[in-house]
Amino acid sequence: MKLYAAICALACGGLLVDGLPAGADTPQTSKSKSAAPAGAFAIKFTQHKLKNGLRVILSEDHHAPTISISVNYDVGSRDERKGRTGFAHLFEHMMFQGSEKVGKGEHFILVYNNGGGMNGTTNNDRTVYFETLPANQLDLALFLEADRMRSLVVNEENLKNQINAVQEERRIGIDNSPYGPTFEAIDETAYDNFAYKHSVIGSLADLSAASVQDVQEFFKAYYAPNNAVLVLVGDFQTPVALAKLRKYFGNIPAQKRPPPVDLTEPPQSAERRKHLDDGFARAPRLDMVFKIPASHTPDWYALDVAGDVLCRGQSSRLYQKLVREMRVATGVFCGPDGKRGPALFQVGVAMVPGAEFAAVEKLVYEDLEKLQKEAVPDAEIGKIRMQNRRSQVQSLQGTLGRAIQLSEYAVGFHDPGMVNTALANFNRVTAADIQRVAGTYWKETNRTVLTTSPKAKAGN
Repeated sequence: MKLYAAICALACGGLLVDGLPAGADTPQTSKSKSAAPAGAFAIKFTQHKLKNGLRVILSEDHHAPTISISVNYDVGSRDERKGRTGFAHLFEHMMFQGSEKVGKGEHFILVYNNGGGMNGTTNNDRTVYFETLPANQLDLALFLEADRMRSLVVNEENLKNQINAVQEERRIGIDNSPYGPTFEAIDETAYDNFAYKHSVIGSLADLSAASVQDVQEFFKAYYAPNNAVLVLVGDFQTPVALAKLRKYFGNIPAQKRPPPVDLTEPPQSAERRKHLDDGFARAPRLDMVFKIPASHTPDWYALDVAGDVLCRGQSSRLYQKLVREMRVATGVFCGPDGKRGPALFQVGVAMVPGAEFAAVEKLVYEDLEKLQKEAVPDAEIGKIRMQNRRSQVQSLQGTLGRAIQLSEYAVGFHDPGMVNTALANFNRVTAADIQRVAGTYWKETNRTVLTTSPKAKAGN
C-alpha cells in the first residue's frame, strides 16, 4: 500500500473531535463524502471556501507548537500539450524565483532562518508546495504562499535560468542515469493518450522552445486560487487562521478554470515490447506493466493488495522465489501507480548479471497465474493488513504528512475524508477480489514488457 493511501488508524486520539463552523466566505462547513468507520480514529478537519474559489482545509493539532501548510494546485504534466511539455515541473522551480514582495531565493531563506523546512513536487496529476514552521510563523507561511500565487515574477532571466536547471536535472536524473530511459519508456510505450504518455520532466527541445508568454499564460491558467487547495495542519485556532487566510489570499483574483483533460485510454489489443541498451546500467532489468482502472477504485484497491502479496517485503512470494531461492534477482517491485486516470500495475525485477530475460519472465508469469487460479490464504492477507496499518500510522504522525495527504485527496478525488477511510477500503479486499482482478487485468493482450540490458563498452 502506498503512502498516498495512508490514514491515521492509531496514535491520533487527540484528533477525534467534531468539526468547527466554517468561516464567513462559505455558507457552511462542507461535509466529506467519506466517513471514518465506527470506532476508528479519525483526523478532524473542517472545509471552507473563500470567495475567490480557494478551497481551505483546517486541522488543528495542539500536541506540538508547529504548523504545516500544503498548497496543492490541480495541474500536472497531463495538462500539457505536444510541443510544450515540462511546464508543470518547470513551475515547481519557477515558484521559488521571487514574487512582488519576496526576492529571488528569499522564500528558502525566510523559511530556513525561522526554523522551518520546505519543498515542492510535481507528478502527472498535480503540483504541491509545502512547508513546516514554528506555530508563531503562521503569518510568514501564508504570506509567502499568497504572494507567489498572486504575483510570481515570470521574466526572461528567471525563465532561462530555471530552464537550464531543469534541463540539467533531466540530464542527471534520466538521460545519464541507470535505467532513467527505461522509466520514461514505460509510460511512452504503454499509453496511447498523450496526457500520460509523455514524461513529467518534459523534453529538452520543448523546454528550450518555451517563451515568456507561454509560461505566463500557463501560470495564469493554472496557478489561480480557484484551481488550488490549501491545507493547514497544526497548532492554531481555526477562527484566527481563517481571518489570516482571508487577509492574505482573499483578494487574489480567480481565473477561468481550464477545460478538463481527456484521459480516455483505448483498450489494448496486443502485447507491446521494447528493449533498451543502457550505457549506465550494470545489470539487466525487466519491467512489465498492465493497464488498470484509476486509483482508489475498488479494483485498484484489490490490485494493490495483490501487489503486496507478490512483492512486499522479504517474505513476499516473488522476493522469496526470485531473490532467495532462484537467485536470479537482487530486488523486485510490484504494485499499481496512483494516477487519477487509467493507471498501470507494474512488476519490476532487478536481475543479476547473466540472468536471462525469458527465464525470469516465465518465473514471474507463474506467480501471476497462480494468483488467478488459487485463493490467497487468510494469513497472507492478514499480514498485509497489519503492514498497512503500521505504515499508515507512521505516515501521518507528523503535521506535514497529514497536510499533504489531505490536499492530495481533496484535489485528486474531491474528498479529503478519504484520509480516514482508505484503510477500510484496503481491508475490504478479499481473496476472491484478488483472484478476480488478477484474471481481469493480467492478460497478455493488456501487457507491456520492457527489457533493459547493460550496453557493452567500446572495445569489449
